[in-house]
Amino acid sequence: MLDPRLIKESFAVVEPVADKVAGYFYARLFIENPELRDMFPPAMDMQRERLLRALVRIVQGIERPEFLANYLEQLGRDHRKFGVKPAHYEAVGRALVAVLRRYAGEAWTPQVEASWVAAYSVAAQMMIEASRRASIDTPEWWLAEVVSHERRCRDLAVLWLRPDQPYSYEPGQYVSVETPWWPRVWRTYSLANAPRRDNLMEMHVRAIDAGWVSGALVSRARVGDVLRLGHSMGTMVSDRASTRDVVCVAGGTGLAPMKAIIEDMARWNWYRRVHLFFGGRRPEDLYDLQAVHALSRQHSWLTVVPAVSEDLRYRGEQGNICDVAVRYGTWTDHDAYISGSPEMVRATIDRFLTMGVSMSRIRFDAFGDT
Repeated sequence: MLDPRLIKESFAVVEPVADKVAGYFYARLFIENPELRDMFPPAMDMQRERLLRALVRIVQGIERPEFLANYLEQLGRDHRKFGVKPAHYEAVGRALVAVLRRYAGEAWTPQVEASWVAAYSVAAQMMIEASRRASIDTPEWWLAEVVSHERRCRDLAVLWLRPDQPYSYEPGQYVSVETPWWPRVWRTYSLANAPRRDNLMEMHVRAIDAGWVSGALVSRARVGDVLRLGHSMGTMVSDRASTRDVVCVAGGTGLAPMKAIIEDMARWNWYRRVHLFFGGRRPEDLYDLQAVHALSRQHSWLTVVPAVSEDLRYRGEQGNICDVAVRYGTWTDHDAYISGSPEMVRATIDRFLTMGVSMSRIRFDAFGDT
């Protein structure tokens, strides 16, 4: 029998040793099922982080089935790119229970195990069913040709991709990408445009230290190269049913989903005002400012406020972008969209909650440990 309280209490015991939990989980999984190793990348650090993020979201959402169902269905569709089959979920479930039993210690009881088994069974079934439905009319992955590649600064590029088949996504969502230079290594990037009739997709990529995929996309990718794309994911999408005005806070390439959402609103909105705050450390980090200023000239309901935090010579707004946004208003009557680094997202959410913005009106996607 599934008891959310027991799941949360037992997870709180193992969470402080999360790194050990993830390491033991994959070691156990591969020892018992060596054929699964080839489905994963050579370096497992990011994979361990993804496992922990998934567990955290499942535990946090165990009492919010509508939230959890959407997340798990997206995972189920996206996992098709790895070649995951229904039988694989059984192997994962056995390894998960084994690692939780090992690290929960005295907190692990027959009742706790029964709750975890029941919870995992429900989650796995949701993912399997979502995968089955997706297989009816979508491929396991898409091939996408790079049709444009523009370096905006030393470590950042804007790419345009043309998928080989129609690709469905909501403005604000992100997609996992695999490059030909790093097989089986997937990284997620937000799409920066609303869906178009010609199926072209815009992606903003900043190369990070030790970023295999991001470095390749910025420095090595050229027009004509072919990437692989997984299914679209994410919950930070435009709410067309809302009548509230909107505030968007974007740091760096966090601009990408905001741009997609605003482009979508431009197709149907005429009365909801939108404030976009776009920040970077240096002026060159405002790499797509010309494009968003063009949108603001076309649509009177859009106001764009750029800001720089580490260059006193900059003549515009100075400071961290969340501080700048707070200076412009309280935003308690707005829908808020936040995108950027995990640290920036956490800081902005904290400031907005302190101001009295309802958490139910704040939308974001957690790429890191937000």
